[in-house]
Amino acid sequence: MKVIKTKVKDLLILEPRVFGDRRGFFVETYNEERYNEKGVNAKFVQDNLSKSAKGVLRGLHLQKNPYAQGKLVQVITGSVLDVAVDVRPGSETYGQWESLLLTGKKKNQFWVPEGFLHGFVSLEDETIFSYKCTNLYHPESEICVKWNDVDLNINWQLEKYGIDQPIISEKDQQGIKFADLIDILKR
Repeated sequence: MKVIKTKVKDLLILEPRVFGDRRGFFVETYNEERYNEKGVNAKFVQDNLSKSAKGVLRGLHLQKNPYAQGKLVQVITGSVLDVAVDVRPGSETYGQWESLLLTGKKKNQFWVPEGFLHGFVSLEDETIFSYKCTNLYHPESEICVKWNDVDLNINWQLEKYGIDQPIISEKDQQGIKFADLIDILKR
């Protein structure tokens, strides 16, 4: 497996080995020992799948302590632009974000540790997104920051992928400003 460090501390791009022939392919999507050796030192307790139409934007989400979640994310079919933002108080890369094109064809993965906002926009219809979580979903501790917050200035590349207006849930439309997040995390 190839591991690529990003400009944001502790975010990792993972490219598992894919074995293919005329019958199809095989890829090991998680192996605790191998992933630990590569820097993903996590115990996963919940797996999730979502299906999205082209243009669906989910995020930016996190759960505050003690329910913080690390996520190992990948696309099964289709493609997304995945985004993670460092919001760990005191981090040298606080407020910095990284985006990554995840596709079912490439079978690449993104390791998003605890303390990061996370979101993605689906770039194709019928996109299936998979993620392993280090903590159970706890709705009372969930925080959503507006996907288009001016202070974060995330380039979602919507025009590049032919998306005029993203499709956003009512809950995500109610997201807070990034500037208000640090006070909430301290509580």
